[in-house]
Amino acid sequence: MTITEQFTEMLVEYPRRTVLTDARGAYSNEDIYNVTQFILSEHLHGRSFSGKRIAVFCRPGLGYVSAMMAGWMSGAMVVPLCITHPEAELKYILDDAAPEIVFAEKEIAGRLPKSTSRIIKPDYNKSRTQYTPANYTNAAETDPALMLYTSGTTGKPKGVVHSHASLAAQITCLVQAWNWQESDRILHFLPLHHTHGIINKWLCALWVGACCDMIEKFDAKEVLDRMKPEDYTRFMAVPTVYAKLIEALLPVAASDPDSVVALFAHCNLMISGSAALPASVLEKWKLLTGHTLLERYGMTETGMVLSNPLEGERRAGTVGQVLPGMHVRLVDEVGKENEEEGELQVKGAHLFSGYWNKVSETKSSFSSDGWFKTGDLVNLTDGYYRIVGRLSTDIIKSGGYKISALEIESTLLEHPAIRECAVCGIADETWGERICAALVLEGNALTLEEIRSWLKDKIAVYKIPTEVLVVPILPRNAMGKAVKSEIRTLFSSH
Repeated sequence: MTITEQFTEMLVEYPRRTVLTDARGAYSNEDIYNVTQFILSEHLHGRSFSGKRIAVFCRPGLGYVSAMMAGWMSGAMVVPLCITHPEAELKYILDDAAPEIVFAEKEIAGRLPKSTSRIIKPDYNKSRTQYTPANYTNAAETDPALMLYTSGTTGKPKGVVHSHASLAAQITCLVQAWNWQESDRILHFLPLHHTHGIINKWLCALWVGACCDMIEKFDAKEVLDRMKPEDYTRFMAVPTVYAKLIEALLPVAASDPDSVVALFAHCNLMISGSAALPASVLEKWKLLTGHTLLERYGMTETGMVLSNPLEGERRAGTVGQVLPGMHVRLVDEVGKENEEEGELQVKGAHLFSGYWNKVSETKSSFSSDGWFKTGDLVNLTDGYYRIVGRLSTDIIKSGGYKISALEIESTLLEHPAIRECAVCGIADETWGERICAALVLEGNALTLEEIRSWLKDKIAVYKIPTEVLVVPILPRNAMGKAVKSEIRTLFSSH
């Protein structure tokens, strides 16, 4: 079954139920369908976009949801764009994906690169009633449905293509494993161009007819203000969000600990993902709220693979056990299966179809016998998996994002005063890892503030280094490659 087929079933069963809210209002399945139909008829003119891409550049809420649904109902592969990315990153993705159309919310359309063509800005004010119903044909399960961009070790984002079947496999797996119900309600503040925000939160809610309340970005005060009166049953975030909420809650808990517990009394599940959860954060959260966070593991290419149990022991420092429908194995450095530790490799219906226009990279990401190589080194003890490191030292996990150090390095080298550089992640309790850059300069002094200001229009803000160290030379090995372990030591001892 595809997402649009499941949505149609929810529409028939619960037409008037509120399943979405945003800053502008509350919407039922019928409201979403009407706006989607408006886009299909008035802007796509009932055309089939099978084999084409449609990009979505909308804030969280009705506009985003309806544009995504219209893209799928037209047969297109949908490419959600990050509304906070700088122009250079948006241009790269738009050039690479070459979408036929870009749905852009008119209030933010000016953020798109000036070279962007075929921009459509739906008028949602008249779309509730003024439309001619459009005919559409549900896509085949094997058709491409969604392309998400993620940074890889090559230094440039890669388009990860998922079919309707792989999306359905991911969603139904999580609905089963985490027992999603139509009565659930979740507050959504995560980015809507990543798996965590799109699949784990929004599409799981849509699949069962639950309610998803979307706000544009995370703000600790707003989230805490909304928790108790809205009776949220689900809460999902990255470790950085929990760290910031703990910081905000500690003063309250000091004088009125019961009020903190009451804020989250209606939650039946609280999940942390997208980065390693520090044990200290897990313990502080449990002490403050009474909830033991459920940690899980997944990738853009695979969807969720491992999860601590909904019922049963949630073991600190681990990402749990294998989710339904997934198959995993651990492979050592010589390519042999190992029962205790090795690279995590994955098979299953959840897997992506390939990297967009990157045949060789797609091939090299799989073993000769068809297992996807995650690049994560994993330990298995007493039935629980623990992520112990990356096979590549050029991936940094910070604030829930997986970031390519090579991409940051290549951007820094565009600065005329930087001759050499090396970027690495240093362990940080709040962010998971903080991004640090060691620089060899051409003689001109540069401050951290100057570098951050120069980078802000070139890469996303979460990729910008928070610490800079100017060095006379970079430590290198016999092959001339910068030795990241020694560079980390430089920062640790600085």
